[in-house]
Amino acid sequence: MRRPRKFPLTDSAPDAEQRPVREKTPDEQRAALMEYALRALSQRSLSAAELRGKLGRRSEDEDHIQQVLDRLTELRYLDDAQVARAENQRRGVGAYRVRQRLKQRGVDEELIQETLQARDPDEEVTQALELLTRRLSSLQRGSNPRAKAYGLLARRGYGGDVIRRALEGMNWTAAAGEDETWPVDGGLGEDE
Repeated sequence: MRRPRKFPLTDSAPDAEQRPVREKTPDEQRAALMEYALRALSQRSLSAAELRGKLGRRSEDEDHIQQVLDRLTELRYLDDAQVARAENQRRGVGAYRVRQRLKQRGVDEELIQETLQARDPDEEVTQALELLTRRLSSLQRGSNPRAKAYGLLARRGYGGDVIRRALEGMNWTAAAGEDETWPVDGGLGEDE
């Protein structure tokens, strides 16, 4: 249970006029920024651009912000390459989504290119197939399950070639059971 305040929340406390407010020294300002940066990094991995934005809302002194960023980079708490690797290893998202997220997070274009080149296209198709297999029953509800599957994978950031290969490799009758209404060959029967 919280203790009640000694005075109500107003513009001034009883002794507010009598207490002078001491200005923080540059070292204290830098230490406060470093504390804030460490708290932010302890919550989730941030890119240098994201952390710069957060620190910029706390301080107007660019020198202090740059010193904090340099120190965190030196201590290896701030690493855009690690952020890119982590984003690249997320399952269930394609290369386009990874590129978009890294751009949003302010990662350098050269690092984004290196990250995307490290992706294995066959692994991406396998991940897309796993996603489709998990969602097969919901995809089969309706008139065109392949169109739904294509839309799902496109929204997840998979490219056209990966989607095509995943749709070709998908077993569309796996969840249909004995029901013959789900075409394997796109709807054209052999007797037509």
